[in-house]
Amino acid sequence: MSAYNIVLKEQAPTVLEFASIRTSVGWLNPELPALQASMNASLYWVSAYLDGQIVGTGRVIGDGAMYYYVQDVIVHCNHQKRGLGSQIMQSINQYLTLNCQAGSTIGLFAAQGKENFYENFGFVSRDGQKLGLGMCRFLP
Repeated sequence: MSAYNIVLKEQAPTVLEFASIRTSVGWLNPELPALQASMNASLYWVSAYLDGQIVGTGRVIGDGAMYYYVQDVIVHCNHQKRGLGSQIMQSINQYLTLNCQAGSTIGLFAAQGKENFYENFGFVSRDGQKLGLGMCRFLP
């Protein structure tokens, strides 16, 4: 990343920046008020900027006591495979190390094919044996 003037900020992007970065990787957005409410409920944010434009973000959500979830780790498609996602995850891991107590659970849903990336940060895949595979439900 030394060839880039990437600036990491421990703060949320604006709602329009967040909607834009989500759209840049093909994710759908809810209505802006719902997106803003979700953003406001986050425990931690890190946002990456290049020349004042958002190029990456990630956040932690949860109850702030026992359960933490890494959410919305996004790097703009034009800036992927350059270590920016790792920088974002390093910031998130630092937050989690400082704020999670023993016995806390830290979870995430990895996009298909991204499991190895998160394994570099201590996450393990749920293989369906000892731990169930996990489930989710998407509302239309």
